[in-house]
Amino acid sequence: MKNIILIAVVASLTAAQTVARQKEEIIPIPDPLPELTAEMLIAHRGESIDVPENTLPAYKTAVERGFGFECDIYLSKDKRVFTFHDKNLTRTTAGANTNKCADVEWEGVLSKIDVGSWGKWKGSAFKGTTPALLEDVLKLARDGRKIYVEIKTGPEIVPYVKEIFEKQKNAHPDNTLFISFNAKACKEIKRQMPQYKCYFLDSGVRGSSKRRRPAKLDEILAILKDTGVDGLDIRFTPKLVTEEFIKAVRDAGYELHVWTIDDLPRALLARQRGAMTVTTNCAKKLLDEYNLLKSGKKCEKKCCEKSASSCK
Repeated sequence: MKNIILIAVVASLTAAQTVARQKEEIIPIPDPLPELTAEMLIAHRGESIDVPENTLPAYKTAVERGFGFECDIYLSKDKRVFTFHDKNLTRTTAGANTNKCADVEWEGVLSKIDVGSWGKWKGSAFKGTTPALLEDVLKLARDGRKIYVEIKTGPEIVPYVKEIFEKQKNAHPDNTLFISFNAKACKEIKRQMPQYKCYFLDSGVRGSSKRRRPAKLDEILAILKDTGVDGLDIRFTPKLVTEEFIKAVRDAGYELHVWTIDDLPRALLARQRGAMTVTTNCAKKLLDEYNLLKSGKKCEKKCCEKSASSCK
């Protein structure tokens, strides 16, 4: 009986704590409304709410809707630069291929694997969609719409990336830049391709899973200085990425961008605090909601909750 009571008390406390946290996380719409334009929204892995992530259709959808986009790149075993997010192929091939990205060749394997049938895409019109080569992605580069190329590897990929950029004409420093969690990759990009901007990606946390703590401003600034990057692209956590934090980073001479925000109040809060761009899985959704709000109208059908394409 005592054990049952104890379990009930613990469960009650846990539920109460969860409700309390959710209340703390409720963010009101800022007043006055900060500016939010298509140029300020970066489609994460393409318009990945409506199209399978990191595929040409996802990137094309972003561009057609007026947005820039982010893509993740790896180097294949036969030295081709292709788009993929995870270290291995398991998730977006629905388990059909479990190899690591670096251990598989583009020719005959990556060029044929289906990344359009996993999860909610099973049975969709995207069946048979494959990863993309970087050279094909760069054909989508447009002035006024940034492509964020995220390097998922170490610096060994940079010479191959540089060669690809030198052979094409669409992408240039005004419409394409690099981001990476890997400090060595950032350094190598700035060494070999100094004309292109590079932002250091930061999760905003430090330590192991059991002893995590928020990153400190001086720690982050030290990394930015050491890598020689042009800016910081940080996960948006309101308690860390405050107006004072953003001001300190920008006053130190760096740009400040945030990821990944899928709700309008948080996106507007980030913009109000000084974030230059917001990376999101649903760029059209956010912009449609913002324009409705700005016009004084309300989306009665909650049309943007599941799919940006349902917003009319």
